Amino acid sequence: MASRESLGEPLDGVVDQLVDSGRFDSRAEVLREGVRLVLERETWQDHADERIAAGIAADDADDVVDGEVFFEELLSKYAAMTKTA
Repeated sequence: MASRESLGEPLDGVVDQLVDSGRFDSRAEVLREGVRLVLERETWQDHADERIAAGIAADDADDVVDGEVFFEELLSKYAAMTKTA
């Protein structure tokens, strides 16, 4: 016999509403989806943390390009290309 864990209000109500609406077949299905979403969020957060750490490390190593300078150079390059075309 499956046990019914209480999530507390209002979460129990939300789970019941999702099952009652037919969106999910069972409470367990709702909870599995919730855990899957938490894992997805954690994966993206880990990725973001890694990218931020890499950016900080690059800045500390003075291995970065000034964004405004980069875009000015890019605009100049493409402006020159359109003049010759």
